[in-house]
Amino acid sequence: MMKRERYLSRIRGFYHSDLIKVITGIRRSGKSVLMTQIMEELLEQGIEKTQIIYLNFEDYDYSFIRTGADLHEYIKGKIITSEKYYLFFDEIQTIPDFERVVNSIRVKFDTSIFITGSNGRLLSGEMATYLSGRTVSFRMYPFSFAESCEIRGLAKEDITDEVLIDYMIWGGLPQRFQMQNEEQTKTFLRDVFDTIFLRDVVQRAGIKDIDLFNRLLEYLVCNPSQVFSVSSVSDYFLSVNRKVSRETIYNYLEYITASLIVERASRYDIRGKRVLTKMDKYYLTDMGLGRIRNSGFKLEMGALLENVVYNELLIRGMDVYAGKTRNGEVDFVSIQDQKKEYYQVAYYLYDQKVIDREFGAFHDIRDNYPKYVISFDKMDFSRDGIIHKNAISFLLEEE
Repeated sequence: MMKRERYLSRIRGFYHSDLIKVITGIRRSGKSVLMTQIMEELLEQGIEKTQIIYLNFEDYDYSFIRTGADLHEYIKGKIITSEKYYLFFDEIQTIPDFERVVNSIRVKFDTSIFITGSNGRLLSGEMATYLSGRTVSFRMYPFSFAESCEIRGLAKEDITDEVLIDYMIWGGLPQRFQMQNEEQTKTFLRDVFDTIFLRDVVQRAGIKDIDLFNRLLEYLVCNPSQVFSVSSVSDYFLSVNRKVSRETIYNYLEYITASLIVERASRYDIRGKRVLTKMDKYYLTDMGLGRIRNSGFKLEMGALLENVVYNELLIRGMDVYAGKTRNGEVDFVSIQDQKKEYYQVAYYLYDQKVIDREFGAFHDIRDNYPKYVISFDKMDFSRDGIIHKNAISFLLEEE
């Protein structure tokens, strides 16, 4: 079991805090394993096993807990001393009214509470009402490229372009690296996707027009890294003889992003230093789910690499936007601690025309923040203060 040190290091300072630790992430990204690792570290610190209570609400052993009231009574029966208790609630969004229960437990007992969920809106709605200012949130992702190499036991000299291409196609969900062949990988990914689709979207959101929803999801999966506009989607549906309102498209987009299958990258006006509200980009949270969902999958390597770089920047804890310049675009503006970095991504810098296009994307950016071009090329094309990085070298960098 590989230790997810990147996430543990961010959470450790809150182990004993009364703030509620909220960990969200797509299904099978490793949230349950992370909880197990936190519990192991608490035991190493001297916390007694009796002080730790773990409930996985997708485990049939806890099927008797169906309501918030059931959960409240169960926890009250488990806390029998005045010592501090450490409560771990895995996939808690399955329990109705869980927000009020968590808040009640927090107020009534000396506890440190950790919760996970596979929904990006876990901190919205009722939870925001009852727990406002009392939570600290952490977003968990599938294995980064570096983690995928570590789990496979690859030495640095064994990490080839083919290894990266495999990651770009099949993604980084931890369990997929236990599969023995491509057919097993496909079966696993299909099962994950179907679970997300049925439990986290169709059932929870109450989708009625499943065919329409499927087509919108297919559009996003088939067009990763592309600028999204409602009009282009409307045209797409008209091409398949469907007329869809903008409101329906926006609502379905919210359901899809809440399920964490895709991430929305808002556009950032670099000159005006403001986030724009139209023409977002959408990226797959895990490349493998895109591969399994799109039967006509085209290996547009530049778009896939752009998606991987986007995910990597998020994994590193950055806020990432699609950049808009005065006369064009730059793939990403990443912001962390008020410091910016700019990124252009290309599969290969094939010729001078491609080189000029990728490096020229920074022409209208007049500040002195770092500017990078990422590609598969081994040769260093850095120029005019713009740094060129090989994709593998970039993805293996230490934070």
